[in-house]
Amino acid sequence: MPIAIAVTSADLVLPPTDQQTPGAHVLTPPERQDFPAALAEISELLSLHGHVIVLYPTTTPLPYVQRLHAVRAMLESDRVALLPSALPPLGTAVLVRQLRQLSGCDFAPGVLGASARLLAHYIYAGALLGSGTRLDRVPVALPATDGTRQPGGPCAVLAGPTPQLVRADGDVALAGPQFATTLTYAPGSLDSAWVTRRLAGQWQVQALHPVHLPAESASWWATAKLVEFAAAIPDVSLLYQMVSSMRQEACHWCGLTLIGDRCAFCSAPVMPQERAPRAIGTARRRALAPGAG
Repeated sequence: MPIAIAVTSADLVLPPTDQQTPGAHVLTPPERQDFPAALAEISELLSLHGHVIVLYPTTTPLPYVQRLHAVRAMLESDRVALLPSALPPLGTAVLVRQLRQLSGCDFAPGVLGASARLLAHYIYAGALLGSGTRLDRVPVALPATDGTRQPGGPCAVLAGPTPQLVRADGDVALAGPQFATTLTYAPGSLDSAWVTRRLAGQWQVQALHPVHLPAESASWWATAKLVEFAAAIPDVSLLYQMVSSMRQEACHWCGLTLIGDRCAFCSAPVMPQERAPRAIGTARRRALAPGAG
């Protein structure tokens, strides 16, 4: 049974690009569910899948995030990972799809959870905007005019991996991936031709995947006149190779195998090798086991 991937919105569950990609569980929001029911929902996922990885946008309302942490605390479980994503809405959905792809592989829960931070660095997420004058979530400045064009107008923004903003009618291109990707895009009330022709050609994407615009996108980008896009590695074998090539070690607190500098499940940072003691969490469970003495 694959490790459960859970999300806070149905918009984060994109159609799979292959028949092997598992689905994701959409958690019930607080306004439609009381706290005991929320406990039961996560408990059922744990009983079915063993571990649960919850990915949610950093723009998720604070009461929702607080309840997720409260549920995890009440269950007293290190088997629930709560992972915030600062990517734009469509970029976060693409990241969720990659985690869904990898959830069917043989990765340990800690490795799969920690892979979210790694994969996010290889997702080129942005949007074509009718105007970037109200954009405040991406640390970029509007390009200066050359004296022949009016300020404002259509612009293309890259939120990550490196923030960038260019004029859609200019000669400067968005810095694209240097590896094979497919481009997922979601049109708002703006023509998508610039994305599907010019950007797709500049980035030499292998395929185009149109999807519905996430409900949060207009708020995130501060305009409904947009086409959101995200270029990412589509091949699960390449994703598997990328994650499996990372150094793996045991979390010194909960004992899970992980990659990177922090455990996705207990949030403990990785300790320097020469200072790392025997896994505390593992030792604690053994000490509490029946018959231990």
